[in-house]
Amino acid sequence: MSYDVYTVAKSILLFILAGFFEIAGGYLVWIWLKKDKDFIFFMIGATLLVLYGIVPTLQPAHFGRVYAAYGGVFVVLSILWGWKVDGVEPDRYDLIGGLVCLLGIAIIMYYPRVRP
Repeated sequence: MSYDVYTVAKSILLFILAGFFEIAGGYLVWIWLKKDKDFIFFMIGATLLVLYGIVPTLQPAHFGRVYAAYGGVFVVLSILWGWKVDGVEPDRYDLIGGLVCLLGIAIIMYYPRVRP
């Protein structure tokens, strides 16, 4: 399956949206439990996690491919989250690992395949 520029752009935005929902949702549940925040943090976090479960279904590829590629997206977005939200600046190995993940995502999701 080959993708046009619009489909690839939409797919990338869906990955980012799913990643935001998963990481933000997990973070809100985390701080509710670990930092004794109000129950509303749990409710919002749980809602975001449900949305995370829905967004990947909008991807054009099959489940296994989408979730394999999403693993790389999660790694990169987690590094960015740690940097911008938790204040932990990524080191060169975080950046190299993130780039490797991005390359893997591109190959898994968007490299043209020839079907017999």
